[in-house]
This record gives sequence, structure tokens and C-alpha cells, in this order.
Amino acid sequence: MESKNLQFKTNLNCGNCVAKVQGDLDSANGISEWNVDTANSDKILTVKSEGISEDEIVTIIKKKGFKAEPISQ
Repeated sequence: MESKNLQFKTNLNCGNCVAKVQGDLDSANGISEWNVDTANSDKILTVKSEGISEDEIVTIIKKKGFKAEPISQ
């Protein structure tokens, strides 16, 4: 399966916010790696997808009480 990078504009503002979603993103099937650029004003979440969809990632983030909006590339 082809891996691709997906990016999302989020409201994950700090390390504590990132820590709240970390377990779910780490255990999600179809994610090989991810990170959040909290220094960027748009708080960009980048996910290396190995089959997970944008919608599935948005759902994971929303379940933890945060927002995630896909960025078209």
C-alpha cells in the first residue's frame, strides 16, 4: 500500500493537547508516524498514512475534544 502524508489544521496548542491524542494516534491502524507543529499558527498535524483515511483521523481528534480540518495538497 502506498504511504502518503496527510495534513490537518488543528487546535492542538501545546504538549498537553498533543499528549491527549497521542495514545489514539499511536494505536490507530494505518498510521506509521505523525507529528504536530505547535509552533505553526495553524497547529499542523502531519500523518504518514498507510491506509487510514482523512475522515478516520478527524474522528480520532474530535473524540478527544479537538478540531481537525484536512488541508488540500
